[in-house]
Amino acid sequence: MPKRRDVFKLPAFLAPMALFAAKPGELQNTVVDAAKVRTSKAPFGELKIFFDGPTEQLKSMTGGSLLLYANQEPHPPHSHPDEEFMLITEGTGEMVVDGKTYKVGPGSMMYCAANKMHGIKAGPKNLTFYFYKWKA
Repeated sequence: MPKRRDVFKLPAFLAPMALFAAKPGELQNTVVDAAKVRTSKAPFGELKIFFDGPTEQLKSMTGGSLLLYANQEPHPPHSHPDEEFMLITEGTGEMVVDGKTYKVGPGSMMYCAANKMHGIKAGPKNLTFYFYKWKA
């Protein structure tokens, strides 16, 4: 059975653990249920943002999904200062990355460096993709 003096040692043991906790304003360690994420509807599709904010190692991190309606694109090809991954989970379409067009479907994944042109357009059916973008 622990002795009373051992209880006072506990804070000293746990103090290093605080180094791994998120600082105020940083993304928290958690799991997010897609059914509970707010959906923003637009003429081109339905956007969900699961995470958005700084992390311990990044100035910003955004993770979300987009249900892109058939034959739609969220915007013309564009660039931004974030690096980005996109993962197609449903449907087919086309992606433009750095001037080259690719046919995509479930399991296709894109990486695009910062400030490089990229875009996506759904094919004849809805297309769903998840995206992750960040700035170091």
